[in-house]
Amino acid sequence: MAEPAIFELTKAERDHRRDSFLDLIGVRPAIMGILNVTPDSFSDGGRFQSFDSALAQARKLVAEGADIIDIGAESTRPGHTPVPLDEEWRRLAPLLGPLLSAIATPVSIDTSKAEVARRSIAAGVSIVNDVWGLQRDPEMAGVVADGGAAVVIMHNRDTVDPEVDIEVDMRRFFERSLALADTAGIPSRHMLIDPGIGFGKTKAQNLRALQATSRLRETFDLPVLIGVSRKWLFGDLLGVGVEGRLIGTLAANLATLARGAAVFRVHDAAEHAAAFKVFHAIDSA
Repeated sequence: MAEPAIFELTKAERDHRRDSFLDLIGVRPAIMGILNVTPDSFSDGGRFQSFDSALAQARKLVAEGADIIDIGAESTRPGHTPVPLDEEWRRLAPLLGPLLSAIATPVSIDTSKAEVARRSIAAGVSIVNDVWGLQRDPEMAGVVADGGAAVVIMHNRDTVDPEVDIEVDMRRFFERSLALADTAGIPSRHMLIDPGIGFGKTKAQNLRALQATSRLRETFDLPVLIGVSRKWLFGDLLGVGVEGRLIGTLAANLATLARGAAVFRVHDAAEHAAAFKVFHAIDSA
């Protein structure tokens, strides 16, 4: 297993980056730039595995308007092969220190493993993005609380069931997750929720989940993060491949922005920064 990165942010520096991101929420749409250091992600698998290419992509995303960089070392696409903890950390450890040193932008870690989250927070990561909403690893909520990190709580399901009322299912899931967060001592200011588009849902359920953005926001009084970038939903709706899904991504993100979504996890930061600028100009005219 690779040794942890030598460079580490102090707690004060890490908390400052966390708060700079949280303070942005509600002021304008926040852009979370995706940095996958995996060989098998559905959109950009293998493109940013090398040290230099990953750092270059992070800098590019920031220059194009990303407010936070979300780094992941295990693909969560449908049918993915789970990655052992040691392998996930081997991919992350050499990169985290240089990444945190090279950019002043906050960094989040996309993981469901509490130990990976703990090591990443120790290195200076400010937010944990958990696709299992604190419910897969029983130690995750405690690690987030102890580290003072913020957390993205995403809805997920082990199986796809077309008969499930997905909005009811999301509400029950978030109630369980928020109870875990509360018990662990995670402040509500540090929490965001994500409807989990593409995770354990049919096409109809994904569309219903997006439509429910405003109701989720009102029910839980927490910022909503939307992660739909280049997903199969748009390929199915538009009959296009991965590279043709940007227009669907933009449309869905603008639709959910109008419904109160606050943060958008995307591959294409520049295009979203431009779209949000036009949206704001119209909305505030």
